[in-house]
Amino acid sequence: MTKRTPFQYFKMNEEIIRLAVMIYVRFPLSLRNVEDLHDERGINARHETVRFW
Repeated sequence: MTKRTPFQYFKMNEEIIRLAVMIYVRFPLSLRNVEDLHDERGINARHETVRFW
């Protein structure tokens, strides 16, 4: 039986999704601040995308 991953329908790498969610939950940051942090690292993900995750 194949193992299902919760990230199978997303186009981004699962590590990027995990990092965005971890930053948002762990630190008192807004979604736009998380977007800015990703932009500094060269990851192009809008704040609405982070909200969807």
